[in-house]
Amino acid sequence: MTERAPALAVIGAGPAGLAATLAAAARGVRVTLIDSAVEPGGQFYRQPARGLGARRPQALHHRWRTWERLRTGLDAHLAAGRVTHLNDRHVWCVESESTGFTVHALLGPQQRESVALRADGVLLATGGYEKVLPFPGWTLPGVVTAGGAQALLKGGLVLPGRTAVVAGTGPLLLPVATGLAAAGAKVVALIESADPKAFAGRARTLAAAPGKLAEGAGYASRLLRHGIPLRARHTILAAHGAERLESVTVAALAPDGRPVPGTERRLACDTLAVSHGLLPHTDLADGLGCRLDGTAVRVDDEQRTDVPGVWAAGETTGIGGSALSLAEGHIAGRSAAARLRGTAPEPREWAPAARTRTRLRAFFTALDGAYAPPARWAEQVTDETVVCRCEEVTAGAVREAVGSLGAGDLRTVKLLTRAGMGWCQGRMCEPGVAGVAGCAPVPARRLLARPVPLGVLAASPPHHGPSAMSHPTPCDDERRRIAAQPPTEERPTP
Repeated sequence: MTERAPALAVIGAGPAGLAATLAAAARGVRVTLIDSAVEPGGQFYRQPARGLGARRPQALHHRWRTWERLRTGLDAHLAAGRVTHLNDRHVWCVESESTGFTVHALLGPQQRESVALRADGVLLATGGYEKVLPFPGWTLPGVVTAGGAQALLKGGLVLPGRTAVVAGTGPLLLPVATGLAAAGAKVVALIESADPKAFAGRARTLAAAPGKLAEGAGYASRLLRHGIPLRARHTILAAHGAERLESVTVAALAPDGRPVPGTERRLACDTLAVSHGLLPHTDLADGLGCRLDGTAVRVDDEQRTDVPGVWAAGETTGIGGSALSLAEGHIAGRSAAARLRGTAPEPREWAPAARTRTRLRAFFTALDGAYAPPARWAEQVTDETVVCRCEEVTAGAVREAVGSLGAGDLRTVKLLTRAGMGWCQGRMCEPGVAGVAGCAPVPARRLLARPVPLGVLAASPPHHGPSAMSHPTPCDDERRRIAAQPPTEERPTP
């Protein structure tokens, strides 16, 4: 009788997930690659829809040859039957059981049906998401995240507007500004709140990654070529417009993080692409009980979490770019293949990837310290500014909860104001609400990684994979409880 190969579920088809898939599949593990997008590549290698007929998609991407190698390797494993790619699946829960794991995913854009997949091990490569801090006017049409502007360009081949300001802080602003300009937009300015002196103090660590410095120099040359002025140590004070964005006000920052009086300047634009850095996606890891280090999933040298059978790689373990994600994914895939087959891994086999991981993790730790939002940004948020879009909670309501009602932590602020109780469950507004409230931004514990219709929770989804569930799980108990309730109108859960 032929021994069944172990099954690994890789969640996320970005650089980390693809590298892990290729490494594990090459070592005798059956891999199911699950991703919410139609095409693999993640945010970094986001692909335009095939119907758009893009003739030169490589013009929108960095490190295109690396993507071609990943795509070729994936295609080979798909053809050989070693990898199954489940696209357009939105994973909302992963359950740990005595015999392995069950991955629950919503199907398609409507997300009204769920399927469950059994696996012996799970590798989380769920990436990161943008942090945007509120300011007056940030809810106007025409204000988008920097990553959102890039996604429109890469995935839809469209510009978010004709005249843009790119603002906030972080290395993402550079490719967004130069990408928009190369595609035909007029980029009025790149507004960066970081102080150049902060980079000088970390010169030795940054110099240890010359490739990344060369990459930064390349973006600087493109800024010059496109005539994009870089205004360092500046910030957005407000966005203005009647029906949509018409202009933004920027100002220079003093060393204490306050705007310098008299430096305010209004810039006409129809698009503001803003970002204040990235945060790791940890909802699935948190639901499994994986330990976090601050905002990131804690892993060991093999990219293992402290939950047996669960690995994590890429930006879910800390923001660090595609090269670091590739290295971590390669290590995680090799480790998972060995551990699931019951053998001890050979760390020397991934020694080059481990050296890359060490060097780039130190680089991005230093970079993260240099790129920081203005220390007193919350002082510029007026009481009328909406800080939680889902529930339309203003900064004034949050301040009243703290000052008059005695809220001393983010959870109490949420209970008193409903900030964070809406569709995103605080994923987008939590940093802003915490900053306005003056509370520590403690990661929230969420049972579900995304909104799920009640009908999905009440139903028993079909199971796919090496075996079907043979015993009840916590989700089964929840389904029975919901099914016993009187029928109500189906709607997404909070």
